[in-house]
Amino acid sequence: MVSVAAAPLAACGKKVMKKETAAERARAVTVIKVEPRPITGSVSADGVLVPREEVTIIPEVSGFRVARVLVDEGQYVNAGQPLVEIDHALIKSQLEQQKALAAQAAVQAEQAEAQAMRVKDLDGQGVLSQEQLDQRRFQARAARATANAQAAAARDTETRARKLTVVAPVSGLILERNVRPGDLAAAAGSPWFRMAQGGEIELKADLSEQDLGRVKPGQRANVTLTSGATAEGYIRVVSPQLSSTTKLGTVRIHLPVRSDIRSGGYGRAAFADAGGQTLAVPETAVRYDADGASVMVVGSNNVVKRVPVTAGARGSGLVALVKGPPAGSLVVKSAASFLLDGDTVRPVLEAAK
Repeated sequence: MVSVAAAPLAACGKKVMKKETAAERARAVTVIKVEPRPITGSVSADGVLVPREEVTIIPEVSGFRVARVLVDEGQYVNAGQPLVEIDHALIKSQLEQQKALAAQAAVQAEQAEAQAMRVKDLDGQGVLSQEQLDQRRFQARAARATANAQAAAARDTETRARKLTVVAPVSGLILERNVRPGDLAAAAGSPWFRMAQGGEIELKADLSEQDLGRVKPGQRANVTLTSGATAEGYIRVVSPQLSSTTKLGTVRIHLPVRSDIRSGGYGRAAFADAGGQTLAVPETAVRYDADGASVMVVGSNNVVKRVPVTAGARGSGLVALVKGPPAGSLVVKSAASFLLDGDTVRPVLEAAK
């Protein structure tokens, strides 16, 4: 009786195993949507940092000594600000002398003109010969011309005196100074200063003919400096021609005015794709085998299907899909996942970044 009673009790304690469905047995995989994304860095180039507009400053007068230099490299100056003062002593005496000569010539011209006026109505009266009359009139005209020339010379000397203070023609950053007190001013010599107008420094980079066709003015670019710092800029100019020797074209990238962006330095620019946004997936989603490139697309029934693709431009961890699944398709993010056609998965959607 005891053994018979134990059997029903044992049967009551046994667990009933629930049979798993195919969906529950499915492996969880991360998927992403095929959608338009900007591809940054699909075109990149190294370049040198140069002033957007370089201004050179040289003296406009020669033969005078520098008295004082008022600015130095690295200073930002405003248009019209004095940079150098040249010794005024010599030209001051020249100006006084020239003004005296102009005044003397003016008096002589007035005297000659007065003499000419006195014989104005004596033509044909026999008081003076016609030759004498003409001579007085010519002398008056010559004296006035001499007075005008002396006055012009005085004004020229005044202008030169004002030029003895060398001023900044534009506002900007002093990049280089090549003048010292005691130097002799020479209009044909080396520039005294080099300036970056407005303090603007930009990246000048060379691109191949193929890459040059993929960029355009206004296109965004991310520039990495040798220090590791980065700066956001945009293409200001794309060269309309290629170098006959290197077959490269130049682009100029406008950068913000910053103290760490220095003329003469180097930078590497990564350009956003010229076509704007394009259908793209992470590079990790594309697998390569003997049959070519492909992605694993998850259908509405959560079944995986291999779809061949044609890869395009790459950059910032993305690859453009020239040919492949349509926008909105769910693609397995990691091509390293060991999945086969027909596998059932449990997709976990990753938000677009």
